[in-house]
Amino acid sequence: MQRSTAPIPLFLALAALAAPPAVAQSSAHIVYTFDHPQLQPARFTIAIDENGSARFDSQPGPVGSDYSDDVYPAPIHRDIRIDDGLRASLFRYARTHGFFDGNCDSHRSALAFTGNKTLAYTGSDGHGTCAFVWAADPVLQRLSDQLNAVAFTLEIGRRLDVEVRHDRLGLDSELESLQDAVKDRRASDLPNIALELQTIAGDQQVMDRARRRAMTLLSSCENPSGRN
Repeated sequence: MQRSTAPIPLFLALAALAAPPAVAQSSAHIVYTFDHPQLQPARFTIAIDENGSARFDSQPGPVGSDYSDDVYPAPIHRDIRIDDGLRASLFRYARTHGFFDGNCDSHRSALAFTGNKTLAYTGSDGHGTCAFVWAADPVLQRLSDQLNAVAFTLEIGRRLDVEVRHDRLGLDSELESLQDAVKDRRASDLPNIALELQTIAGDQQVMDRARRRAMTLLSSCENPSGRN
């Protein structure tokens, strides 16, 4: 005997039709921009989503006829990994300091020019932008320094990729400079260049000292298997 199906009450059917479709909550994001016409790269941006994704884009500055570096400037456009602690600190700072909406520059003209920096926050809870050369708040300055260290690492990674293919003799000094920068906290988030370091460490045509430097740097990576 076939069982009869009870009819759905009319008010429940109407309620289901009237209910708005579920909408995924959008992730807040922060964009850090750096400009310095006398540096390479001359401009870069780091876009960070609160959900963990991030992207780096850089633009090289012009070079003169007397440019002597064997590695010619080139842009970088790639997804990157940002340390969880740094990402959390950035979003926490933004939410406790008006979403970067206001004047954050120290206006100390006696300090050396270190580049124009901008931080911008966009999210469902607010938005704002602030620009500075030297931040008035030491905490904000430290966050800026950490983002610059990420950019430094990515630029070194680009240079290593060129040198391992075209100038293996230049790798040792490049890697030594990177080691010094890591010690001085001018370079960070080494997992972003783990692939380049792995290539150098495994290349039998690279001098042993440079390969050892690459392996030492790899040992400090949280994820040496590749890019995140």
